[in-house]
Amino acid sequence: QVQLVESGGGLVQAGGSLRLSCVASASIFKISTMGWYRQAPGKQRELVAIVTSGGNTNYADSVKGRFTISRDNAKNTVYLQMNSLKPEDTAVYYCNLQRAISNYWGQGTQVTVSS
Repeated sequence: QVQLVESGGGLVQAGGSLRLSCVASASIFKISTMGWYRQAPGKQRELVAIVTSGGNTNYADSVKGRFTISRDNAKNTVYLQMNSLKPEDTAVYYCNLQRAISNYWGQGTQVTVSS
């Protein structure tokens, strides 16, 4: 069973930065696509950023140029560096691991951006 544990969320003022981390318990981390998603109150969960096993990345238009996803295969960890945060970035952020038909989620970490 794969476990994903997120950390790094919190309260920050608009314009500030946070870095989220997600540690995976599984050896398949290295061959998996890792992603960050978020869900704001009353809204559907949405993709923020993904990074493939080969290091290719993709971002939601709303975060391009502000957020950076990266991975450290030696540590089974994926990061999300969030800069120039806006109040509309407020949400619960979830780590995701995808491998073939398998799909796993972390428990989520709250990010709150005050104006």
